Amino acid sequence: MRILLLVTAFNGLSQRVWCALRAGGHHVGVQIADDAAGMIAGVWAVDPDLILCPYLTRRVPAEVWQHWRTVIIHPGPVGDRGPSSLDWAITDGAVRWGVTALQAVEEMDAGPVWATRTFTMPGTTPRKSALYAGPVADAVLECVLEVVAKAADPSFVPTPAERMPVEVPGARARPAMRQTDRAIDWAGPTEPIVRRIRAADGAPGVLTEVAGVPVYAYDAHPGLIRQGRPGEILLRREGAVLLAAGDGSVWLGHLRPVDVDGHPGIKLPAVTALGSRVHGVAHAATRSGRGPDATCGYGQIRYRRTGAVGWLHVDFYNGAMAAGHCRRLLSGLRHAIEQDTRVIVLCSGTQAFSNGIHLNVIDGAPDPAAEGWANIRAINEVCREIITCTRQTVIAAYTGPAGAGGAMLGLGADVVAARSGIVLNPFYDMGMYGSELHTYTLPARVGADRAQRLLADRLPVDAEQALRIGLVDTVGPRNVSGYVDWLTDLAAAEADPARVRARCEEKQNRLAASLPLGVYEARELAQMSRDLFDDRSGFAAARRAFVSKTRHATPDRLRLPRRSSRWTSSPSVGGR
Repeated sequence: MRILLLVTAFNGLSQRVWCALRAGGHHVGVQIADDAAGMIAGVWAVDPDLILCPYLTRRVPAEVWQHWRTVIIHPGPVGDRGPSSLDWAITDGAVRWGVTALQAVEEMDAGPVWATRTFTMPGTTPRKSALYAGPVADAVLECVLEVVAKAADPSFVPTPAERMPVEVPGARARPAMRQTDRAIDWAGPTEPIVRRIRAADGAPGVLTEVAGVPVYAYDAHPGLIRQGRPGEILLRREGAVLLAAGDGSVWLGHLRPVDVDGHPGIKLPAVTALGSRVHGVAHAATRSGRGPDATCGYGQIRYRRTGAVGWLHVDFYNGAMAAGHCRRLLSGLRHAIEQDTRVIVLCSGTQAFSNGIHLNVIDGAPDPAAEGWANIRAINEVCREIITCTRQTVIAAYTGPAGAGGAMLGLGADVVAARSGIVLNPFYDMGMYGSELHTYTLPARVGADRAQRLLADRLPVDAEQALRIGLVDTVGPRNVSGYVDWLTDLAAAEADPARVRARCEEKQNRLAASLPLGVYEARELAQMSRDLFDDRSGFAAARRAFVSKTRHATPDRLRLPRRSSRWTSSPSVGGR
């Protein structure tokens, strides 16, 4: 079947759907939804059998849905309508939620139903972006596969929405959530503050004031300290600031300052965004990258040991790693290597393993080229530490998706494990040649020819395809708790002394037989210097477009190939 994904952006969810449909043997293309005319022209050009909209924030033009079967995947259960479904669900503390596949009609979210799924909301208040990438994405994929199967049946007729049972109590039409709905009171209790900020995570954030600066707040975590005036900055740690609240405190990891004209700037780590206003604020205690101090409750890196296995857990916001993040991770890795364990597991959060260097921090720096250079050098040190660790077996556990240099980061490990359903983007697509010692690790895993194709084709790869081509060594369950159990068993098996000796000898032999790692890095950095300092491939413009969320045209590599139209002129109203 020829399927077109009509999407606002080719994000992680859209990529997962794209990978799954291609794996099912379908011809799948992407059309980035810009304006109505662009959508109409894009659909008209490729004449698909089915249009799916797994992530679409614009209205589908009637000229499209009247002539092509168009199914919207709405992130809410049957009965829910409106553009802020997940925001309301998190803010209201919904216990269950769902996803509904609806045929596009004139009225938003009101079309007949093709498929629906419900799920239990996480026990701990999730960030909207994490909910979207987790339970919502899983439900979306199930709905998509059901829709495609039904679309192959010419007798199938979707069920009118009013005849569908409402499985989630309270599901109803809700308006777009406004900042007045999101407003927080720093003199109030901690729990609703965290909940409201997490409900706005990713976009749009919650408008508030920190240190006298109007900002949009993101990345909220409950603190453990109970002191200070409401809204007062108490501590700083790893780029985050701790603010006093009515009954406790809240960590804010990222802020987006608002200028005098009311325009939001770049989303940055909170300490970076506030600049001199946090000078003199005390640093929370650290323990050499080994985890959050018991008195503050916040940390992006933590280390724990279970017998012969050392676990280094890393969870950077959106997987972005500035130079400081890389240095802290390097410290954590070196601490783990110093222990008398036999296995080290580098394990990410579920939202992202890593997405490489921190483009927002680079773009917001006084000298972006110099900041980018420092960032690349710092992340390379992490990659080198993984590659050259010959005292323990290193497992890189891709619990979440990864892209660009972040996808390359763990490839030098002895074992690369991935959670089923995650998507990897093992290429560079921002006007940069790339580094992370990928010219050593990527060909070693998939072969020189395939490595070049991955870099040139610039297409996402799901975990199962990554396993087939050797990019990863093993794939575990999609369910998070099941994956953790599976990963624990994998680490225990790898901790067998004989297996560890064999792994270490294999790595030592591979390193001895290759060019020195410094040669690979020097060659990569020679290319990167031209990209960063000479801007030979448009990195500066691509970076600014990324941080400003500028919508791009559909890349040719993602387009559905054209076919001879079945129309001799503009199709008449009424469909096919």
